Amino acid sequence: MLPDPGACLSRAKGGGPGCAPACFRRRTPASARLAGAGLLLAFLGALGCAGRAPGLSMAEGDTLISVDYEVFGKVQGVFFRKYTQAEGKKLGLVGWVQNTDQGTVQGQLQGPISKVRHMQEWLETRGSPKSHIDKANFNNEKVILKLDYSDFQIVK
Repeated sequence: MLPDPGACLSRAKGGGPGCAPACFRRRTPASARLAGAGLLLAFLGALGCAGRAPGLSMAEGDTLISVDYEVFGKVQGVFFRKYTQAEGKKLGLVGWVQNTDQGTVQGQLQGPISKVRHMQEWLETRGSPKSHIDKANFNNEKVILKLDYSDFQIVK
């Protein structure tokens, strides 16, 4: 543990209150400490660190992320886009979903990390009742400061 910079380390040896330079006696304002904590969280989020910094109260689920996806298998002609939109809206996510010319479904998810993770699992394992999912790819995952969309849309 580091000594308190406002305390005189030599007091026990007879040092007076003026023994430490003024710059070491100043206290850091609480607002500066909180701003520094916010910067640290933003930096860790940008690096993709999943853990929380010790002593900070921001929950991981509060971090917004964006991720692109593509789902392979029998995913066209089975209401996959409609079920994807419904599941995304149920989770409070925004983004879009569309069919591709290659027979896959692709799109983008945005929202709190915990909800996006839930949707990724849904896209990999569940989908619509009549679909058969071979695999799902997720790319371009990044931390975002605000959502780019206001709803979850089916793109025709």
